[in-house]
Amino acid sequence: MRWRGERQSSNIEDRRGIGGRVAVGGGLGTIVILILALLFGADPRQLLEQVPSGPSSEVQSSRPLNPEEEELKQFVGVVLGKSEDVWNDMFRRNGSQYREPTLVLFTDQVQSACGMAGAAVGPFYCPADEKVYIDLSFYDELRRRFKAPGDFAQAYVIAHEVGHHVQNLLGISDRVDAMQRRVSQSEANQLSVRLELQADFFAGIFARHVQNQGILEPGDIEEALGAASAVGDDQIQRRTTGYVVPDSFTHGTSEQRLRWFKRGYDTGDMRQGDTFSATSL
Repeated sequence: MRWRGERQSSNIEDRRGIGGRVAVGGGLGTIVILILALLFGADPRQLLEQVPSGPSSEVQSSRPLNPEEEELKQFVGVVLGKSEDVWNDMFRRNGSQYREPTLVLFTDQVQSACGMAGAAVGPFYCPADEKVYIDLSFYDELRRRFKAPGDFAQAYVIAHEVGHHVQNLLGISDRVDAMQRRVSQSEANQLSVRLELQADFFAGIFARHVQNQGILEPGDIEEALGAASAVGDDQIQRRTTGYVVPDSFTHGTSEQRLRWFKRGYDTGDMRQGDTFSATSL
């Protein structure tokens, strides 16, 4: 991705290196959080509800900032700026106004309007404050643990979270949240999968419009597809537990995530991304 020299978004809030307090529970609750942390893009309202109540311990951030992270800050600033261009245009074409989200960079843990979250949660979007949160060390995890290297794989992460912001602005997130409260856990998981796949679809739309600007390089789309595939529920469960439990899926299989990202990329049309009416995902 030819990003150097491109406009960086001004909607960046840099909280790196700032310490704080984070609730630390013990036992099974902590294990659950660590497993869910492997899935980025989780709805923090659901994730943080699982943190067990109990004594809090103060965790001070001490990891020094490095030149690589400073370059990553510039990179994510460009990606966020491109997403602003894309979605401002898309909303304007549909007769509405896009409200730009803020991207919060943090180290180790962060306080959001959805609660306190540690870096292990991975990148997430908080609808309560309309902010995307990311500890840039996640990109090293994406490269090493998930085997998904490349700058456009990193751009996909931001585009997916911004996709959740788009869902929030369109009222989709609230409707899904209301439905989830009325159904079984298995049915709520299925709704979560459809929500996540739609965010992948929106990330594909972003990729299509960025390509039209001529700043993508050969292999960039393959990098994004590799990232989408690497974080499929089936892949993660197989890698971490050795077996797959479809009823527990919250993000979709690798094949589904690839398919919906590609559909967004191929069509560039928001009307083609209704995952909730789709009979087959």
